[in-house]
Amino acid sequence: MQKKCYTKPKGDLIIMKYLVLLGDGMADLPLPDFDNKTPLELANKPFMDSLAKKGTLGMVKTVPDSLKPGSDVANLSVMGYNTEECYTGRSPLEAASIGVSLKDDDMTFRCNLVTLSDDEVYENKTMVDYSSDEISTEEAKELIKAVSEHLGTDILQFFAGISYRHLLVWHGCDKNFNLTPPHDISDRKITDYMPSEPLFCEMMKKSYDFLSNHPVNLARIERGLHPANSIWLWGEGTKPRVSSFAEKNGLKGSVVSAVDLVKGIGFCAGMDVIEVENVTGNIHTNFEGKAKAAADALLSDSDFVYLHFEAPDECGHRGEKENKIKSIEYLDERVLKYLLDRFDSEKVDYSILIMPDHPTPLATKTHSREPVPFLIYKSTDEKNNPDAVYTEKYAAGTGLFVEEGYKLLDMFIG
Repeated sequence: MQKKCYTKPKGDLIIMKYLVLLGDGMADLPLPDFDNKTPLELANKPFMDSLAKKGTLGMVKTVPDSLKPGSDVANLSVMGYNTEECYTGRSPLEAASIGVSLKDDDMTFRCNLVTLSDDEVYENKTMVDYSSDEISTEEAKELIKAVSEHLGTDILQFFAGISYRHLLVWHGCDKNFNLTPPHDISDRKITDYMPSEPLFCEMMKKSYDFLSNHPVNLARIERGLHPANSIWLWGEGTKPRVSSFAEKNGLKGSVVSAVDLVKGIGFCAGMDVIEVENVTGNIHTNFEGKAKAAADALLSDSDFVYLHFEAPDECGHRGEKENKIKSIEYLDERVLKYLLDRFDSEKVDYSILIMPDHPTPLATKTHSREPVPFLIYKSTDEKNNPDAVYTEKYAAGTGLFVEEGYKLLDMFIG
């Protein structure tokens, strides 16, 4: 069933197409060394600002107070899911993305390949790089193979994902965990953030011993890159409880993303997950390829496309101010412009929702739970706001606020 609206003269039927352009972690705080402006204020983004003048802007709270401000919770909210009812953890969604079937008594964990400092005592090491210089997927597969050979059992199984993001499944686990994401402790000693589970501490320490001298890492060091010299376990969860997107919204949906988390949400929701070549989840990705894939899907049999870009979030985690600004500009000139041109040339009626899932402030290098700015543009219902721009400040000034983030989708497609 498709959402339909009748707005043309003589009763002509319009089938509306819906696109979410999600700039992960795009929102931020004012930067003191950049005239107290945010990356959204600093970025040259004429196409977003043009839509702002003809659209609706406001703020939305994507993370309930009861949950941590992760991309899992925030993206589920943007997709219209009440996370206080359906959320079971991050890693189970990533498991779905890489085709790992889970039983009811399985517990999953994200297994990052990280770079730790060379301090002699493991607990005194520093989190140098939570992504090991965004290690290539090919190199990472070799390292996860070694991890599985040294640490895997019938009960503990490791699975390779993309780049530094991998998976551990603990079969029949009934324990409770409180684990720390590695991107929350960049440049900090890991002493106070070690897992309380003794088995995990032992596994992480052992991984350092054999990964430090692995040929893949020795070759990376020779090339001046960070070695992926330890695993870091976090993001615990159980079998997902995400309902069908089509049944819930009456729309056939697709997802375009480079990261397992967002693709996993798509799989769990019964959406089409579209693979695009040469996507990385960072600023050096195939922006044009993802834009084309989204447009192709919408102009064929999809009613709704969730087009996700990780680049602003990665730049925020790494404290890269200029690159975060540049990533927003890339979304505008290499993605949004292409989409608008395609839709206009095909003469389709469309709605676009532009927003981040959560802020990733450069000052803290991690996620926060503050509300984020959204922009809704409908080609069949243009507004007239000549002074509008897509920024946190302008969106907050409109006074429009969506308290429960999952309800924004109904506002968008309703």
